[in-house]
Amino acid sequence: MKAEDDELKFMSNLRNVVEKLKALETERKNLLLEIEELKKVADAKTKALESEISMLREEVKSLRILLGAEETEPEFKPKKKK
Repeated sequence: MKAEDDELKFMSNLRNVVEKLKALETERKNLLLEIEELKKVADAKTKALESEISMLREEVKSLRILLGAEETEPEFKPKKKK
């Protein structure tokens, strides 16, 4: 009977290990998918920001030309934070 009990415990432990491995593999797969989606979102946000910055630079350039200050630096300098 002792051998049967040991075998049952072993099989139960083996089943638990297999189930845990399956759960971990599923979680790993889901996390990898989430990472890929987050990378896509970050890339899209980066591209949007780059585009916005480019438009803002063009607007600054146009305003400088309008004000006759095409090649000069702006007089306004942001104050350094203390």
